Amino acid sequence: MENVSMPHLPVREDWLALNEEAPIEPARPIVDPHHHLWERPGALYLFHDLLKDVSKRNILATVYIQCRSMHRKDGPPELAPVGEVTFAAGAAAMAESGHYGPCRICAGIVGNADLTLGAGVERVLDVMEAAGGGRLRGIRYPMAKSGDPAIVGSVVDPAPGLMAESVVAEAVRTLGPRGLVLDTWSFQSQLDDLLTLVDRAPETTIVVDHVGGVMGIGSYAGRREELFPVWREKMAALAARPNTRVKLGGLAMHSVGFGFEARETPPSSKELAAAWRPYVETCIELWGVGRAMYESNFPVDKGQVSYANLWNAFFRLSFGASEAEKDALFRRTAAETYRLDV
Repeated sequence: MENVSMPHLPVREDWLALNEEAPIEPARPIVDPHHHLWERPGALYLFHDLLKDVSKRNILATVYIQCRSMHRKDGPPELAPVGEVTFAAGAAAMAESGHYGPCRICAGIVGNADLTLGAGVERVLDVMEAAGGGRLRGIRYPMAKSGDPAIVGSVVDPAPGLMAESVVAEAVRTLGPRGLVLDTWSFQSQLDDLLTLVDRAPETTIVVDHVGGVMGIGSYAGRREELFPVWREKMAALAARPNTRVKLGGLAMHSVGFGFEARETPPSSKELAAAWRPYVETCIELWGVGRAMYESNFPVDKGQVSYANLWNAFFRLSFGASEAEKDALFRRTAAETYRLDV
């Protein structure tokens, strides 16, 4: 996989501070099942940065998701991602000391393993599980490729069609027996390939990240109404498979195309909820609250919205839900998916 430039919006703390809201339902217990930690040119988001954000809500625990941080420089290439699991486990150990408050940061870790190894990925998983100190909960392998040079999924450029390759399905089938999930970050143009992968690994739980990778820039700009029914149809097919889950978030990414980052002041949670509602409500309708979970996708989504306002938008999207439904969306589904005792 070829490295590419950072595709995410820059974080502007001074801009975000122009419209920082008081939290809605501040006591609501939350598990944040999707965030990153990294140090890259012009982009720093490490333990204390995340700690500052989660302290604004009642976050019980978080799940670290791979982002190619701190890969090992030396040793076999297939074991390089073990360094990222070690890094995240270090952050978890800091949180577990209790010195930084009650939130169990990185209580679950989703690492990166080369799925083109097929069944041979098991030797990597053995090392990775040991490095995680019992915290490894899944794997994510970069496979997001839009086909449009204006829309980049991550800091690596994957080969096209990876999710439809039989060797990848062979690797994914090794995860289920270990109690590990597969997190998938793909674009809406790849949902057919994702469905193929889901069907080839029925015993592995597969999490559809970021409401299926909605796109709204480049060749997808101005086509939201046209493409929404196509996206919905493909998401419905995925939801019909019992081994899938869906994450509700990632909608503040530049690739989605809402463009809030271009405004003089940040969006309010009301504006965010209005923009995101069609996607979030459709996913909840298709998957149900028992298989859907809100996610922060920080610091990626922080290019458009603060942590406080993001969760306020999710609360606005949940007005009218029962107590049990809210608990599932904000805590229980994530805790069950990633085997967290919170």
